[in-house]
Amino acid sequence: MAHAYTPGLRVTDSAVIRKRRILPIQGTVLVKAGQKVTANDVVAKAEIPGKVHTVNIVNKLSIEAREVKRFMRKKEGEVVKKDEVIAENNPMIKWFKTTVQSPIDGTIESISEVTGQVLLREPPKPLNLLAYIDGTVAEVIEKEGAVVETPAAFCQGIFGIGGETSGVIEPVAKSPDQDLSPADITAAHAGRILIGGKHASMPVIRKAIEVKAAAIVIGGIHDKDLREILGKDLGVAITGTENIGLTLIITEGFGSIPMARKTFDLLVGKKGKKASCSGATQIRAGVIRPEIVIPADSKGGPGGPEGEKLGMKPGDPVRIIREPMFGRLGAVKSLPPDLTSIPTESHVRVLVVSFPDGSEATIPRANVETIES
Repeated sequence: MAHAYTPGLRVTDSAVIRKRRILPIQGTVLVKAGQKVTANDVVAKAEIPGKVHTVNIVNKLSIEAREVKRFMRKKEGEVVKKDEVIAENNPMIKWFKTTVQSPIDGTIESISEVTGQVLLREPPKPLNLLAYIDGTVAEVIEKEGAVVETPAAFCQGIFGIGGETSGVIEPVAKSPDQDLSPADITAAHAGRILIGGKHASMPVIRKAIEVKAAAIVIGGIHDKDLREILGKDLGVAITGTENIGLTLIITEGFGSIPMARKTFDLLVGKKGKKASCSGATQIRAGVIRPEIVIPADSKGGPGGPEGEKLGMKPGDPVRIIREPMFGRLGAVKSLPPDLTSIPTESHVRVLVVSFPDGSEATIPRANVETIES
């Protein structure tokens, strides 16, 4: 067998990155094909319909549903203010007068003579879709968004939380096996993407949030600290919407795991460069990886295009992604073609991995991922 297909974690100094920036609903595209954009430029915008509120006029005025429009003081489509009277009765004795007030600032959406209810809608919320990366608009998708393309260095992590952000790369660890301490984080790191070593503790993360750092990229984190950050156990759904004050990208796994030397050297070598990053992660079907995109400057080359990924072959660097050797790095020594029995008594395809210390292990192919370049 020439190749074995497996999940890949990409770390490369030269690639052409294309990002589809698509609105959740149809809207207006603000850019043209060939236009240069920066990460914070708005490429498309839309208005998200406001929340709907129901007011039961029949119950409040003690009338029949078919009479509701006769007692309304506002018509469908009219704008109302919070606490403004929208309906009232006209009793012979004024002390029995009842009024119904709007619970919100908004618009009268509908008045039903069947249910006797009035629907009010809050004002629409504007949604601005940012380019996310510095680059060129390669394609415009009418009423939906655009595709932004840029030559860049590109690193993927194994797990992350927090949304999209951008900033300048700032190494704070001197080596990939260094633990960060709160003293390593200063006010000068505001708005920066901080590159750490093997572990960031809860005090380090709190300090980074305090100084308003844009992101931390680190080898590992303890799962208890992750629970403390989120205030709950993390489920299996996609991450990236958490509002914790910064974006956190873990490159290796849970625990104190040194950042892979290749990843560390690449990121440290980009010190002072502007980058974009996202903590969005999905580990089930439709895998999404947290990422750091570092666009090439005007003096840089065009980079290599993202080609077809052929899978593993002998010599490829890999990371083990399941216990008991979770997080260990090695290289593919061989890819036996036949099914092999493993301790669980299952018969699976395996590979032989050689480690830097000279040891070897036979591991199910599903338990590793390639480190692509």
